[in-house]
Amino acid sequence: MGFVPDSINRLIEQFAKFPGIGRKTARRMAFHLLNASDETAVQLAQAILDMKTKIRFCDICGGITEEETCEICLDSKRNRNLICVVEEAADIYTFERTNSFHGLYHVLGGVLSPLDGIGPDDLNIDSLLPRINEESEIIVATNPSVEGETTALYLAKLLNSRGVIVTRLARGLPVGSDLEYTDNATLIRAIEGRTSL
Repeated sequence: MGFVPDSINRLIEQFAKFPGIGRKTARRMAFHLLNASDETAVQLAQAILDMKTKIRFCDICGGITEEETCEICLDSKRNRNLICVVEEAADIYTFERTNSFHGLYHVLGGVLSPLDGIGPDDLNIDSLLPRINEESEIIVATNPSVEGETTALYLAKLLNSRGVIVTRLARGLPVGSDLEYTDNATLIRAIEGRTSL
C-alpha cells in the first residue's frame, strides 16, 4: 500500500488476520485508532495484554476463565446431569446468550480429523468421563461438518457404552428462511427430524 507509513501497514496486516475482517475494514480500524486519543489506544493495548495474560482454561470444563474454575461450573443452580459438549470455548457463549440452557458445558478443544492427524487423544475427552453418571445426558453440539459428525459419532459410541443418554442438537430449517433457498442436506435433515404439531 503506497504512501502509508510502515507502522500503519503493520497494524492493518494484524487486523486483517482477524476472522471476517478484510483489508478494507482493517484499514478503517487502523485509521480510527490513529485518530483516537492516546488513552483509547493504550486501553485497547492493555485489554489485549490482560486477555492474553489473565485468561486460562477452566480446570473442569475447559471453558475460559480468569480463575481455576469458571463461573458456570461454580453455579450451584446449574443442572449437573446435563452437559453440552462443544468444540471450542467460544461456543459456550453462543448457547449462553440464548438464556435457555441451564446445564454445564464441556469443551473438546477441536474435532476428530484423521487427515490432520487429530485423534481422540488430542481432544479433551478423558476429563469428560469422570463428570458423567447413570443420570447424565450429554448433548453433543459439534458443528455439522464431516469432522463434527465424526466426533459426535465417536462420543455417542463411547458414552452409550457407559449407559449415558447421548443426544444431538436438532437440525433443520432456520427461522425466516425460504424453502426455495434451502440446500438439499438441510432439507433432508428437516424432514427426518420433523416433530408433531
